[in-house]
Amino acid sequence: MLVLAGALLTGLVYFLVRQGLYSSISTAVTTAVPGRKLSPPWVMPTPAASASPVGATPLENFSADDVTQGLAVTKISDVAEQAALSRLLTVSVIVLFVYAALSILLAWWMAGRVLHPVAVITGTARRLSGENLHERIALDAPPGELKQLADTFDEMLGRIEQLVSAQQRFAANAAHELRTPLAVQRAAAEIGLAGEPDARQVARIRTKLISVADDSEHLIEGLLLLATSERGLERRETVALDVIADAVTEGLVGQAAERDVTLSLHAEPLTVYGDGVLLDRLVHNLVANAVHYNVKGGRVEVRTGPEGIEVTNTGPAVPPDTVPHLFEPFRRLRERTHARGEGAGLGLSIVEAIARAHGAQATAEANARGGGLTVRVRFPTGSQEPQRR
Repeated sequence: MLVLAGALLTGLVYFLVRQGLYSSISTAVTTAVPGRKLSPPWVMPTPAASASPVGATPLENFSADDVTQGLAVTKISDVAEQAALSRLLTVSVIVLFVYAALSILLAWWMAGRVLHPVAVITGTARRLSGENLHERIALDAPPGELKQLADTFDEMLGRIEQLVSAQQRFAANAAHELRTPLAVQRAAAEIGLAGEPDARQVARIRTKLISVADDSEHLIEGLLLLATSERGLERRETVALDVIADAVTEGLVGQAAERDVTLSLHAEPLTVYGDGVLLDRLVHNLVANAVHYNVKGGRVEVRTGPEGIEVTNTGPAVPPDTVPHLFEPFRRLRERTHARGEGAGLGLSIVEAIARAHGAQATAEANARGGGLTVRVRFPTGSQEPQRR
């Protein structure tokens, strides 16, 4: 581009100089040459008609008998014009070549300097793998588009590292959770049925194996539901979430009574456009968790309204720094003891995945009084109305 601009500039200068050079030289020569009155300029031969090469016959070889004074002036002007244009063209071409060489060197240096951050970003991207996602570009450069690109790439790497770490933890925890019931089943079968067991022993082992199988089934169902929620929505329909909350609350009243927990509902209309099955599971997990992780004589309050759904329960005190981690799979307030009915620790993670699939946000807050949690799911305004096509 620089060489092209230089060539265009040289051609433009040559053209403009050539247009007015002859008249300028003629005026100067006419003014400088003394003698009788010269022929008017309009009767002088034009440059095209009297063009002579640069090496034409000098002025001293002209005979006064052969030419008039006007013709002499015309010849002098023409020769001077040709010489000046030839000199201008020679110098311009030389300068253009020098300018082209300097432009190429400057463009090469500037391109390398400007594109160096791109090479750094490319090199970092090629080196990255699952083992070194902690690396960052950390580009040391003045503010600009490439600096912004490198910083954005670093932020993206941070998010990817978090997702990969979460997936690795999930896979490890899932493998552990699935391995434990299998080990329990095998131990129960090998130890309980060793020798010649009586009918009572066989019945006890049978009950134990059925219990472990039920827990494993619930765990697998939870994992499948979590995976389904993270894939997004396959269907959408208008769902009355307040009606679902009423049905879920009514269905868990008996379980709450067994644990001596008071369950109450304050329902205001709430319509969400989404998957009815997943939204039912979201409400069920919220209320069931609130009932399960409670204390004797505690309470659970369920509220629905235009902003979303809120479930508050009493229970053990929850450290505030632990609350955000409760939405991770297999995370519990206390270590698992593998007791019957303990749960797999997928309830809130399923809630968070279903909420995210509906464009909603699930948050939790430790209660200052009475212990327990307050979990809220806020739906955006656009998700509460059917989408028009």
